Amino acid sequence: MSTKIDRISISISPPERFSFKHTVGSHGWSDLPPFSTGESLSELEYTFLDKSGLKAVPAKISIVNGEITVSISENIDDKIFLEKIKRDTAHILRLDEDLSEFYEIVDVEGNLKWISEKYAGRLLRSPTVFEDLIKTICTTNCSWSLTKSMVSNLVRELGVSSNDGAKAFPTASAMASQPESFYRESIRAGYRAPYLVEIAEAVASKKIDPESWLSPDLSTAELKNELKSVKGIGNYAAENMLKLLGRYDGLALDSWLRAQFYKKHNFEETCDDKTIRDFYENFGSWRGLAIWCDMTQRWFEEN
Repeated sequence: MSTKIDRISISISPPERFSFKHTVGSHGWSDLPPFSTGESLSELEYTFLDKSGLKAVPAKISIVNGEITVSISENIDDKIFLEKIKRDTAHILRLDEDLSEFYEIVDVEGNLKWISEKYAGRLLRSPTVFEDLIKTICTTNCSWSLTKSMVSNLVRELGVSSNDGAKAFPTASAMASQPESFYRESIRAGYRAPYLVEIAEAVASKKIDPESWLSPDLSTAELKNELKSVKGIGNYAAENMLKLLGRYDGLALDSWLRAQFYKKHNFEETCDDKTIRDFYENFGSWRGLAIWCDMTQRWFEEN
C-alpha cells in the first residue's frame, strides 16, 4: 500500500481486490456519527481527531482514478496529524486485511460467489477499538433508530468541534468526566449508562486498553473472554466486536440476523440457532463473515 501526502489531501493505493462501495455499505457504522455517507455509497465522511484529542478535522473519503482520496476541508501543517489520518483511513477501510482465503471458500459455495466477484467482505470500522466498543454497546437490546440517537447525542454533547462545527467522536477522558446521570438524561442511554461510565473510566485510566485487542497474540477464545469481562458486553456484542477485530468465528446472532436467515433460507419459519450454525459450518473460521455477507446481499442489489 503506497501513499502520497500533500497539504490538503491524502492519496492511498487500495489493495488489488477492494470495493469501496461494499466496504462503506457493509453495515450500519456508516450511518453513525462522526461517519456519514450519501445513498450512492461513493463518498464517506468522517471527522478525525489528532493524537492529543484536542483538534478535529472533517474529511471526505472517496475513490478518484482508482486511488482512495481523503480530501481535508482545511490546510493542516501538522504532518503527524496527516499521517494519523492516513493510518486511520486505512484502518477504517481495512486495507491491510487479507481476504484471499475467504474468497477461495465462497468460490466453492456457489450461492456466495458474488462476494469474491464483487470484492466484498471488508466490514467498515472506526479508527479506534474504543469507538467501536462504545457503538457496539449502543446497539444492544434496542432499535437501530435508538442506536443512532445515542451515538449522535454522544458526539454532539462530548465531541471536539472542528473549525466548521463538525464533531469528532468523544475521547475516553471526555466520557469519563461525566456522571452516570448525564448518560441517562442527555444521552438517553438507559441501562447502558453505568456501562458507558465504567468503560470510559477504565480506558482513560489505562486499566484496560481496547487497542491491544487488535494484536494477534490472543486466541479468539481468549479475546472473546476478555471482551465479555467488560460490563455491558454479552455474547452477541463480543462476537460483533470480534468481527471488527478481524475474528469471524462467531455468528453474532441477534433478532435481525435470525429473522433474515428465516426469510432467506428457512421459508420464513423460525428455527433454532444450531440450524443456523450448521448452515455456515463449511465456512470454518470465516462463518461470521459469511452469514453477514449472505444476509446483507440485497443491500447492494438495491443500490
